[in-house]
Amino acid sequence: MISISTPPNPVNEEVRSYKPGSQERFEIIETIRLLKEQTTEIPMIIGGKEIKTGNLVEIRAPHDHQTVLARYHNGTGEHIRQAIDAALAARSQWSETSWEQRASVFLKAASLLSGPFRYKINAATMLGQSKNIHQAEIDAAAESIDFLNFNVKFMADIYAIQPDNNRYTWNRLEQRPLEGFIYAVSPYNFTSIALNLATAPILMGNVVVWKPAQTQIYSAKVLMEVFKAAGLPDGVLNMVFAPGKEAADVALGNPALAGIHFTGSTEVFQSLWTAVGNNIKNYRTFPRLVGETGGKDYVIAHPSARPIEVATALSRGAFEYQGQKCSAASRAYIPESMWPIVLCHLLDDLRQFKMGSPEDFSNFINAVIDEKAFDKLTGFIKDAKNDPDVEVVAGGNFSKETGYFIEPTVILTRDPNYVTMHTELFGPVLTVYIYPDDKFLETLDLVDNTSPYALTGAIFATDRYAIDQASRRLVNTAGNFYINDKPTGAVVGRQPFGGSRASGTNDKAGSMLNLLRWVSPRTIKECFLPPVDHTYPFLLKQ
Repeated sequence: MISISTPPNPVNEEVRSYKPGSQERFEIIETIRLLKEQTTEIPMIIGGKEIKTGNLVEIRAPHDHQTVLARYHNGTGEHIRQAIDAALAARSQWSETSWEQRASVFLKAASLLSGPFRYKINAATMLGQSKNIHQAEIDAAAESIDFLNFNVKFMADIYAIQPDNNRYTWNRLEQRPLEGFIYAVSPYNFTSIALNLATAPILMGNVVVWKPAQTQIYSAKVLMEVFKAAGLPDGVLNMVFAPGKEAADVALGNPALAGIHFTGSTEVFQSLWTAVGNNIKNYRTFPRLVGETGGKDYVIAHPSARPIEVATALSRGAFEYQGQKCSAASRAYIPESMWPIVLCHLLDDLRQFKMGSPEDFSNFINAVIDEKAFDKLTGFIKDAKNDPDVEVVAGGNFSKETGYFIEPTVILTRDPNYVTMHTELFGPVLTVYIYPDDKFLETLDLVDNTSPYALTGAIFATDRYAIDQASRRLVNTAGNFYINDKPTGAVVGRQPFGGSRASGTNDKAGSMLNLLRWVSPRTIKECFLPPVDHTYPFLLKQ
C-alpha cells in the first residue's frame, strides 16, 4: 500500500526557565550530580560498534581543572578509513529507505531530546563546554530539537516541489542522495550545530563520517545515544576521533567523498577546500562544500538609537557564552554623543555579571573552552593594556588557576583598524570605536571594509531613513542582519543562519536551503503518446 504522507507541523521548542523551585531545576541539578559521579569512557562508533584503541585522552571541565569528566579513545587515519567503509556499506539500504521512515527516526530523536534525554544533553553541555543552564537549554535542547523537527518539514517541502506538465507528458523531479559519503566536522561551541552537521545530510538519505571537536566529545556521546535510541541504523552515522589533518587527509583523499559539512575556522575550511581542489580529478563526483566559518560581528548605533537598548545588545551579544559564538558582537561603532550613556549602562550590566562554574546558576559568565583559547585571548588583552592608543574600560582580568576564566573585557579605540577590530578573537572581548555623530555614512563604509567576515551584524536606530541607509550600504556585510536587536540568537525556521565572504558558503542552516545541498536532482519525463513520425511542419513544401 502507498500513501502520500504529511509530517507533523513543527513548532519551536519552548525554552524552559529553570527558575528556583521548578521541577526542571531539580532535574538538571540531579543529572549533573549523576554525571560527575562517574568518569565516562567514550569509544568511537564505527558501523554501530564501539571502537576502543586504548589511547585514552582526558576530558576535563573547562571551569574546573580537577574534574575529569571522561576519557575518550583517540583514533588514527585508519579509523577514518574504517568509518568510510562502514558508511558506504550502509549507503545502499539507507538511501533506498523511504523518506517517511527516515523522518520517523529524527522525529523520534527530537522527542527523546525533548523528554528523557533533555537534562542529560544539557548537563553534558554545561559540564563539558562550560555553558550556563540558559545557554545549554537554548542550544543543546531547544535548537537541537528544532533542527530535527523543522528539517523533516523542509525535506517534505523539497520533495513536494514538482515541475509543470502538459496533456501527454508527466514530468517528475526526484531528489537523490549524493553518491558517496559526507564528511562532517563540527565545533565545540554549539551542541546543536554538531547535531545538525551530522544529521542534515543523513535525513536526505546520505551516510556520514562525523568528526566532532575534541572539546565537544562529551556531549557528542550523548547525541550518539539519542540516535541509537531513535533507531538510526548502524553505519549510517559513524563518530570518529583522530587528529585533524590526519583525518582530513584520509577523508578527502577518498574517491567516494561526496561532500563536506563543516563549522569551524576560516583557515581550516580554506585548507579543506584546497585539498579538495588538489584531489578533484580523483573524485567520482564533484563534492559539495558547505561551511560556516569565522565572524567579526558588529553593532553600529545611529545617533537616534536608544542608548540602553544598545548597551543591552552589547552586554548580551558580546558576552553570553563568553563570546564563544560565531555570531557574537565583537566590534561596535557608537556615536560620540551617545558613548558616555552607553558606557554607563554597559558598566552597570557588567558589574552585575557573576563569573564561575555553570553549576552555580547565578553565574552569567563561565570559562572559555581550553588553555589554547585562554592564552590567545589573554595575549590580546595584555597587548591592549600596554598600547597607549587604546584603553581597557572594563574587565581585563583573568586567571587559569581553577578554570579558564576571563572577565568580560571592553576595549576602547580611536583607531577603526586596531587589531581587535578586524581579527576574530572568539571570546569575551568587545572593541568599541567612537565616531563623530555627523560621520554615520562614512562609518558604514568602515563597517563594510574593516573585516573580511560577513556573518552577523546589527543596526540600532529610531530614524527609519538611517535604518534604510544601513540596510542597503551593509547588504554584503552580514548573512544575518538585525535591526534593533543583538546579532546573536538565530532561531531555526525563523532566521536561517549563515554568512558569506570569509564567513562561509551561506547555505543557511535551519532552512530548506541547507538540505538542498545534500541531494542531487533527477528530472524524469514520461511521454504517454510518443511521436511516430519524425517530420516537423517546417519541412513541408509551400
